[in-house]
Amino acid sequence: MPDRKRAALAWLMAATALATTSAAHAANAKPTAAQREAALIARLEKLEAEIAQLRGQAASAKAETVSVAQAASAADAHAASATQLAQSVAKESHETSTRLAAAEKKPQPEGMRMGSTTVKIGGFLKLNADSSHYSGGAVTTNTLGRDFYLPQALPIATATSKSTTDTDFSAKQTRLWLNIESQVAGHVVKGYLETDFQTTASAAQNVVGGGSQRTTNGYTLALRRAFVQFDKWTFGQDWSTFQYTAALPESTDFVGATEGTVFIRQPLLRYSTPVGKGMTLHLAAENPESATATSGSATLVENGNDHVPDVVARLAYAGAKGELSVAGIGRQIRAEVSGAGVTGTGYGISTGAKYFLNTAKSSDLRLMATYGQGIGRYVGLNFSPDAVYVPGTNSLASVTTFAAMAAARVAISPTLRVNLIGSMQSVSYDASLSPAAIATYNKKAWSGAINLFYSPVKMIDLGIEYRHGERELVSGGKGNLDRFEFAAKYNF
Repeated sequence: MPDRKRAALAWLMAATALATTSAAHAANAKPTAAQREAALIARLEKLEAEIAQLRGQAASAKAETVSVAQAASAADAHAASATQLAQSVAKESHETSTRLAAAEKKPQPEGMRMGSTTVKIGGFLKLNADSSHYSGGAVTTNTLGRDFYLPQALPIATATSKSTTDTDFSAKQTRLWLNIESQVAGHVVKGYLETDFQTTASAAQNVVGGGSQRTTNGYTLALRRAFVQFDKWTFGQDWSTFQYTAALPESTDFVGATEGTVFIRQPLLRYSTPVGKGMTLHLAAENPESATATSGSATLVENGNDHVPDVVARLAYAGAKGELSVAGIGRQIRAEVSGAGVTGTGYGISTGAKYFLNTAKSSDLRLMATYGQGIGRYVGLNFSPDAVYVPGTNSLASVTTFAAMAAARVAISPTLRVNLIGSMQSVSYDASLSPAAIATYNKKAWSGAINLFYSPVKMIDLGIEYRHGERELVSGGKGNLDRFEFAAKYNF
C-alpha cells in the first residue's frame, strides 16, 4: 500500500474515535434547570389532555347509559301498552263474538216500517214437474186433477178405456203473502193477505187472450186468505176453524193427503182465547154453502141459498212434545128447488195431533181422523156431497163420511229428510137411496206416498215423490194413479 493512503486511513480512524468520545460525553452530561421545567410542563399538558379526553369519554358513556335506560324504559312502557291493547282487543273481540252470537240467535227485524205499521212480504216460488199414469184414461189438461192429486178426478177404468201417461210442468203453486201489523191505542192490529196461481183451474177461462201451455202459461192470481186480527178476534177469510193445519204433511203435492184431510178456506168470524196452560179455545161462525147432488147424478151443485152460518168450536193444545186438536162442527144443509127450500142437518168431529220424535222437532208423526154427516165439502175437497136431493120425496138424504190420514217425517240429517204419507176416505149413503141412483157416486179413495227432501241451504227445498192413489165408485168401478213428481221451492 502506498504511504500516502496509509497516512489518510490513520487520520480517518483518529477522527472517528474523537467524535465517538465527544458524543458519549454529551450523553452523560446532566440537563439544565430550564430543560427540566420545559419537560415537566410538556408532561403536565399531556396529562391534562388525557384527563380531558377521559372526562369526555366518561360523559359520553354516561349519556349513552342514560339514553339506553330511557330507551329500555320506553320499550317497557310500549310493551306494557301493547299488552294492555292486546288484552283490550281480545276482550272486545270476545264481547263482539258474544254479541254477534246473541244477535244471530235473536229473530232479525223483518219488513218495512211505516209510522206505527210494519209491513212484511213473503211466500215462495215453486216449480212442479210430474209424470202421471192414469189407469182409466186421460185427465183434461189445465184442470186441477192434472196439477195435483185430486182423487175424485181419477178416470174410472172401463172395458174400452185405455191407460195414459202425461207429463206436466207448472209454477202455479207459487205463493205470495203480505203481513201487516199496527199499534193502535194500545192494541195490536194484524192483517194478512195471501194469494197463489193454483186455485183457478184453467188459464184459458181466466186470462184474456188465452195464456195456455202452448204459449205464455199465464195464470190468474187468486185469493187464498185475507183477514184482520184485533185482540182475540179474527175477521175475514182463513183456514176453517174445523181444520188442523199442522197435520198437513210435507209433500211435493199441493195438499199431500187429499182424501183424508179436512181442507177448506172460507170467510169467517172467530174468537180465540187461552183456557189453560198451552190450551186455546176457538169459536167461529163460518160461511155456509151447501154442496148437494141430485139422485141419479153425481154432479155437485152449489146451492147458494143457505140461511144459517156453520158453527165451529176447536180446542187446541201445544206443548213441548207435541200438539193436539179436537174440533166439532154443526151446520144446516139447504137446497132450494122450484122456490121451495129443503133442509137437513150436518155435524162432525175431527181430531188431529202432531208428536215430535226428537228434541230438535225435525222429526214428527202427524195424524188426523174425521167423522160426520153432511160435511162432504169440508173433507177431501168435496170428495162426497153434503147430502143427496131426492126429487120424488123433496127431501135430502144423508151422507156420512169417515176420513183419516197419517204421515211420518224422519230427518236423516240437518239437510235431508223422508216423509211417508197414508190417507183414506170412506163414504156411506142413506139406505133410502137405491144403488142404481148413486152408482156413479164416490164410495172410497185411498193413497200412499213416499218422498225425499233435500235442503242444500236454509231457503231452498228440493223434493222427489212417488204416489199411488185409487178411487172407487158405489158401482164398484175403479181408477188409479201412479205419479212421480219433482218439486223445487225457494222460500222467502
